[in-house]
Amino acid sequence: MRALAKCSLLFSLNLLDAQLTLYWVRMGVAREGNFVMSRLLECGEGPFLAVKLAIGAFAAWVLYRWYDRALARRGLALALGLYLALMFLHGLTALSAFDYEPIALMAQLFNRLSLSLLR
Repeated sequence: MRALAKCSLLFSLNLLDAQLTLYWVRMGVAREGNFVMSRLLECGEGPFLAVKLAIGAFAAWVLYRWYDRALARRGLALALGLYLALMFLHGLTALSAFDYEPIALMAQLFNRLSLSLLR
């Protein structure tokens, strides 16, 4: 995957995280985990989105601009990995919001996987 595609993916995941966070907070299912962003969210959705997207855009631009350096490539890989893990947490939040037991569901999946591997 090229640098522009990776940086675009990073910004897209940032945007999706912001939208999902607002949705979960509005529903009362979750709260913003970042203290600073939580304070901004208390000021309103506009300031929260503006800062969140500005930081995401700046980070994506910096990582794209210096992608030729190993530190930027590693930083981008780390950021993408963290955002993908965060999307997994959003998925668990969705399961919880719609009355599924995520831990029980994961235990069932693990149990089925273990049994299928033992056969």
